Amino acid sequence: MGAPKTGNVRNVVLVGQGGVGKTSLAEAMLHLSGKTARLGGHAGTKPTLDYDAEEVKREFSISTSIAPIDWKGARINVLDAPCYPDFIGDAYAAMSVCETALFVVDAAEGPQPTTVKLWYAAEDLRLARAVFVNRVDKENADYAMCMEMLRERFGMRLGAVTLPWGTGSDFHGIIDLVRMKARTCDGTKQTEFDIPAELLPEAEAAHETLCELVAEADDALMEKYLEGEPLTQDEVEGLLSTAIAKRLFVPVFAGSCTQEQGVNSLMDDIATYFPAPTDYGEMPLIDGDTLKISSDDDRPVVFVFKTLNDPQQGRISFIKVLTGTIEPGMELVNARTRRSERLAHLNVMCGREMTEVGHAYAGDIVVVPKLSAETGDTLSVTGKVEAAAFKFPNSQYRIAIEAENRSEEDKLFTFIDKACEADPTMSIDRDEETGQTVISAVGEAQVSVLLNRLEERTKVAAHIVPLRIPYRETIRRVASAQGRHKKQTGGAGQFGDCFLRVEPLLDGTEYEFVDEVVGGRIPRALIPAVDKGVQETMKEGVIAGYPLTGIRVACYDGSYHPVDSNEMAFRTAARIGLKKACEDADPVVLEPMENITVTIPESYAGAVMGDVSGSRGRVTGMDTNERGETVIMATVPYAELVDYATRLRSLTRGTGDFTMEPAGYEQVPYDVQQKLVEIYEHMRAQGR
Repeated sequence: MGAPKTGNVRNVVLVGQGGVGKTSLAEAMLHLSGKTARLGGHAGTKPTLDYDAEEVKREFSISTSIAPIDWKGARINVLDAPCYPDFIGDAYAAMSVCETALFVVDAAEGPQPTTVKLWYAAEDLRLARAVFVNRVDKENADYAMCMEMLRERFGMRLGAVTLPWGTGSDFHGIIDLVRMKARTCDGTKQTEFDIPAELLPEAEAAHETLCELVAEADDALMEKYLEGEPLTQDEVEGLLSTAIAKRLFVPVFAGSCTQEQGVNSLMDDIATYFPAPTDYGEMPLIDGDTLKISSDDDRPVVFVFKTLNDPQQGRISFIKVLTGTIEPGMELVNARTRRSERLAHLNVMCGREMTEVGHAYAGDIVVVPKLSAETGDTLSVTGKVEAAAFKFPNSQYRIAIEAENRSEEDKLFTFIDKACEADPTMSIDRDEETGQTVISAVGEAQVSVLLNRLEERTKVAAHIVPLRIPYRETIRRVASAQGRHKKQTGGAGQFGDCFLRVEPLLDGTEYEFVDEVVGGRIPRALIPAVDKGVQETMKEGVIAGYPLTGIRVACYDGSYHPVDSNEMAFRTAARIGLKKACEDADPVVLEPMENITVTIPESYAGAVMGDVSGSRGRVTGMDTNERGETVIMATVPYAELVDYATRLRSLTRGTGDFTMEPAGYEQVPYDVQQKLVEIYEHMRAQGR
């Protein structure tokens, strides 16, 4: 497989709702192009692209696969992106290196929530877009209804370039509206016919709509068309390429992946009309500048858009060549680390199979083994070029994990840390306050796959544990108490005596210690021991075991023994005194609060606001964004948001998104405090 020239490359990412047949479409394209001997993943055949054990078990894609297809002089790099919500980060990454996003839609369902979300993401990336309406051979398929739903959701720039030749059990093939021919596919053999007479009026009307839409790409031809003069075949085809590249027109294709009908026509049009990397525009850089994709530049630049830790082939980096030509053995500098990295081998990857190549031109996508670069890194000759990072989905699903065998915690952390380097939608950290190992991810399925791989590859078993909430304690009024510690067991004893006054700090200060002792009642050398004893007790809390904060402690009196008084005695006395004083200072538990911003379709606003109220939260504002979505701002206790990523997905059928940021601490309601105190006392009774 030779390296294609930049102008012959077509980078197309397959996206849409999970389960609509994206991988089936890629498998059909592989088969019809002669890349595979049989249609993979159908009628008991093994898929080429969903090869990972977790993908086989779950029956959906969880990682982007590449299907490089040579078709009519073009290299079509088909990126089959996972669109299950938990793994959608891969779809965002794949879209960042493609010129066209091809949305696969079910003919009976129309555009579903994930399709809508990814459509807007493609819009933000300024990608050309196209739609393949799949499964028109289903009994309940309704292409006209599906087309109406697409236009209602995404606008009137969408137009059919192929129509189904019948639907359901009467589906025979497709009508090509560009060439005005009927086509059927029998295995890999395609046959072309004149359009049947009964379908000709519909086809001519659709062809007229197609001409009307693409004519806007050229002012002179638009004027000619409006004056009633028909466009020639060459003019229509020329306009089609320009209109798609300029995002003035969204072509809609019809077909069936399992019958492989309509797929040939799709590949014909991708090769002929879809934009090449040079048509796409310029890659945005982190400094606000842009980089034109060109093979003429003699200083190559490559972008790492995905990193994969494969158990058989090791670390693999998926890269797009932005400028110049790269060859094996070339050394480039990583803009993030400023370190040189060697491209030891270049490979074209199809599913799991890799074929080594001698070079790759700008615009092409290849894989390189054993790079230390991470997802999102840019490598160049100078190391001074850095592509702007693409947008990832929010990773607000947070859980804590523990190894079954506590001695394997370090091994667990190391494996997951490496997995997080490869997948920026996940992160891991050790919470010093709660002592837990916490994973942040997009959703629970993502974590489940991670833990399965952990056990499979390292033999370390781990399980999820409840996330501990970092509560705090404080006081609400001034109080005083004596802390006295006296111990005499023969020989040197211990004696410490101090009077402490506690008062709340309302300015946000966590702790302040004041020495008010006069007359040498406590020697100056022992005052720091009182401060230390107070701080030790504050870490443990006084009512529910949570750290005490927002408190001023004054030591104003005391007494000592010239022989038995020492640092340990006064630390103990301070602990006793602080607990007694706080008991009379109206101690309360504080909980962390979060400001959340929830973006949803308007129809779900009531359900989301009801959920906020039921979660002890309060709505602080509402707005509408430029896409007509409702934006709800609220302040909610963090304890009520631990499962919010899953809850919001259920409430909004996957259409909702949210961000959150800390909003300080507030006092918990009395009933919540009582439960926390009861839990603490129960644990103490059990010696935990």
